[in-house]
Amino acid sequence: MVDTGLTREQVIDALRPVQDPEIGRSLVDLGMIKDVAIEGGRVHVHVELTTPACPLRGRIETDVRNAVTALPGVSEVSVQFSARVRAAGSGMPDRQPLPGVKNTIAVASGKGGVGKSTVAVNLAIALAQDGASVGLLDADVYGPSIPIMMGVSHRPTMRDGKIVPLDAFGVKVMSVGFILDPEKALIWRGPLVSQLISQFLSDVDWGELDYLVIDLPPGTGDAQLTLVQRIPLSGAVIVTTPQDVALADAVKGLAMFREVKTTILGIIENMSYFVCPHCGGRSEIFGFGGGERTATRHDVPLLGQIPLEGSIRQGGDIGFPIVVSDPDSAPAVAFREAARQAAARLAVEAARKPRRPRIMLRPTT
Repeated sequence: MVDTGLTREQVIDALRPVQDPEIGRSLVDLGMIKDVAIEGGRVHVHVELTTPACPLRGRIETDVRNAVTALPGVSEVSVQFSARVRAAGSGMPDRQPLPGVKNTIAVASGKGGVGKSTVAVNLAIALAQDGASVGLLDADVYGPSIPIMMGVSHRPTMRDGKIVPLDAFGVKVMSVGFILDPEKALIWRGPLVSQLISQFLSDVDWGELDYLVIDLPPGTGDAQLTLVQRIPLSGAVIVTTPQDVALADAVKGLAMFREVKTTILGIIENMSYFVCPHCGGRSEIFGFGGGERTATRHDVPLLGQIPLEGSIRQGGDIGFPIVVSDPDSAPAVAFREAARQAAARLAVEAARKPRRPRIMLRPTT
């Protein structure tokens, strides 16, 4: 083995200009370079991503390789990835985070009928498929559909005085539908609804979670406002369809979250378009470009545009969401990309907290 004289410090210095594309800061300063090993002309770099759902992993690998390859004597560069999700925290400093839960993501809509629960389910599973530890809380007390969509119906058990969530597709699931009579309507005022959800948050043994996805009730009334004021939220995703009436209500949802100082991760436009399975023609049944215009107008990201397909409905009805039943389909790909974009936004928020860089270097011999 030829000794090139290359040191770990030189490799670190070469990597210092390489930035996380989402956060816009040096990988070294963010503590994302966990280890550097040198064997002759071969250099191995261990990069710790801010989320396993990183949408720009390929770009980071390319930038790391290019920076190290430029050093004299380097003949080969290998890059290893791991991930550690940072806690973004809630927008209100007086709100206590849930034990063991790093990030809470509210999925909300200004009105019903836009596919909010379908989006919440597929986002949660997509994050879990990328390797994150994920929980899903069905807080839609007026129409808890998560048990059907996730294919779980039995009641959860208790352990040490805590409710143990059920597991489906690698996601921990808790729903008011597990304890309410499905044949009866819930006729409660806002404070009682909020009390029930608060109990779910405090009395459920979620364990260690990177993300807890919370499916909120539709609308922006008293119950919804009370919930978002009590739940420690790291960020919110607004679900809408392209039509003007849905977009008008989505804007109200944006305003509600801004009122309670919650970061808006972005907008997901559901039922964006329909592709005819026979002729391949594309139809914008509910209008065109509404989600993108709204996102631009209110300076929030458009996380994704989900096509309208019967397989999405079918998967939800039988308890096999589209990201599981048909992972290579256009809707599944769109859901995964939206989940990764939301996770990246949370990583940006977490990076705004001051932290000391941590670089693991072996002592030179």
